[in-house]
Amino acid sequence: QVQLVESGGGLVQAGGSLRLSCAASGRTFSRYNMGWFRQAPGKEREFVVGVGETGGRTEPVDSVKGRFTISRDNAKNTVYLQMDSLKREDTAVYYCAASSIWYSSTWRDYDMDYWGKGTLVTVSS
Repeated sequence: QVQLVESGGGLVQAGGSLRLSCAASGRTFSRYNMGWFRQAPGKEREFVVGVGETGGRTEPVDSVKGRFTISRDNAKNTVYLQMDSLKREDTAVYYCAASSIWYSSTWRDYDMDYWGKGTLVTVSS
């Protein structure tokens, strides 16, 4: 079992930055591929970006390319999402997810093994 707890969400002005963290319990964190998803109001949850066991990354979704960066610290059992140049359309609940299988392209939420409860990011104009 892996438990995931997100933090770092909040209210930020457009153009600002936030760093989300996802802390994982258990000793097997390093064996999981970790990803971030988000769900905006009235929309379906979408994959944002993923990172593999040894740090390899997927391509981020087009809407965040050049602005969002995923990283992980296996010693701290934590994965991060650095979000820069935030836009109003980035407003969403951001979820951390873990998968025992690596997917090189877009991750599907039904393929994930574990989920956090999410953290809300609100970007104001």
